[in-house]
Amino acid sequence: MYPLLFRFLSRLPLPLLHGLGWLLGWLSFALSGRYRRTLFNHAAQAGFPRSVALASVAEAGKMVTELPRLWLGAPVHLEWEGRELIEQAIAEGNGVLFLTPHLGCFEVTAQLFAQHFGDRMPVTVLYRPARQPWLREIMEQARSRPGLLTAPTTLAGVKQLIKALKQRQGVGLLPDQVPPEGQGVWAPFFGRDAYTMTLSARLALTAGARVLLIWGKRLSWGRGYRVCLRPFRPEAGGQLSSDPQEAAHQINLAMESLVRECPAQYLWSYDRYKSPSGISHAARLEAERSS
Repeated sequence: MYPLLFRFLSRLPLPLLHGLGWLLGWLSFALSGRYRRTLFNHAAQAGFPRSVALASVAEAGKMVTELPRLWLGAPVHLEWEGRELIEQAIAEGNGVLFLTPHLGCFEVTAQLFAQHFGDRMPVTVLYRPARQPWLREIMEQARSRPGLLTAPTTLAGVKQLIKALKQRQGVGLLPDQVPPEGQGVWAPFFGRDAYTMTLSARLALTAGARVLLIWGKRLSWGRGYRVCLRPFRPEAGGQLSSDPQEAAHQINLAMESLVRECPAQYLWSYDRYKSPSGISHAARLEAERSS
């Protein structure tokens, strides 16, 4: 039943799907007190008013309902902002590490890159396989396209990413995704410590790749998407630190800068400040103090 529904939705126009997403977002907001608290608390932590948090409700719903069209449907309108940064990296012969937060539609960023540059520079994206077998099958089918490869969140997947960068290809991941215990450090994100992956900094430093910031902005009324690229300019001397905690902080600051461009499209409901399973933040701080 679910695969049939998914395929049916993939045939609908994007404006209609975004309208359904608007309804889904507000329904989730109305039915879940926990959702509302997380949404408001995270936006307030970052210094944004409730109006921004409320505007993000519909965007979170659109993120869900647009997937069938993006994965299985006809192409949608896509446009560039900062495309010349990719051209420069290719001309210099560098691999490219693309970093994007849970902002806008991150699904279209890899699609557009593969569509325009996949023949010259394939891109491999890190992803977490779906738990449901039917959805996992659809994801694998949808992301199997020319110039676009996927790597699972496993040790083998990490090795695949390193290999891609060393071969001067592209790699994409979301550095604001909370990693498992032992694969991150505590670093500030909008003024509050968040468990932050070290993988993004390790990839940049190990392979010597060019690092670019990227995000996909939803255009109004379902008109499509604009993929925005920004140079990565770390604070503290303009170089990415070799210290894992400082590097994580630098990358978090970069993610903050993207979120400030369009805070209404950030996924404020994502539990960014959760502790990885098996340990609490307080327990980790106590262990560090006693070591």
